Formats: sequence, C-alpha cells, structure tokens
Amino acid sequence: MQNTDLNNNILSLFDNSPGEIVRDVAARVRRRRLELDLTQQALAVRAGMPVSTYRRFEQTGEIAFASLVGVAAALDQTDGFAALFSQRKYRNLDEVKEQKKINGRKRGRIKE
Repeated sequence: MQNTDLNNNILSLFDNSPGEIVRDVAARVRRRRLELDLTQQALAVRAGMPVSTYRRFEQTGEIAFASLVGVAAALDQTDGFAALFSQRKYRNLDEVKEQKKINGRKRGRIKE
C-alpha cells in the first residue's frame, strides 16, 4: 500500500502548476529536515548556502537549481535527480529510427 501512496504522490506533481510543485518540494524538504532533527541553520551549512537563502526556500519554494541539488545532497536525497529528463522510452523500432535522425540535429523544430 505504501508503494501506491508513493506513486500517487509522484503523479500528483504532474497535476499541479509550477508554483504548486515548488511549494510542495519545499514542504517535502522541510519534513525531511525535521525528520532528521536538523535546524534550518544546520541544513543550510551542510548545503553550503546562507541560512536566509534556505529559509526563503522553505517559505516560498524559490531556490536556484544548484542550491536545490546542494540541499538534496545534504539530505542524502540526490537519487531522484537521475529521473529528471531521463531518456525517452521507445514503443517501437520506428521511434528508434526517428530518434537517430533527431540526434544529428542541432536545433528543435516547431511542431504545430
């Protein structure tokens, strides 16, 4: 049952606006910090950032990507980054052939 809850939490991210996603990630980080019994100051030091930057992240969700990676590393939670923008999963051989054509391009095309 826990795996279903995890999948529902992950899928719920796709139903949210970008603002809701960043606030949700900030709330998850805060919960993890508290589970580890860390202060904001202690986590900021571990992540290599000013405490004011970390505090703003918890309150608003706003943070530079490199700083978010630092927070994730401080919480030993970097595994999730490997799935971001991961390689496409192909459904058939035609899609693989099409991808080989695309790999030679330097720019995207507008699709209407």
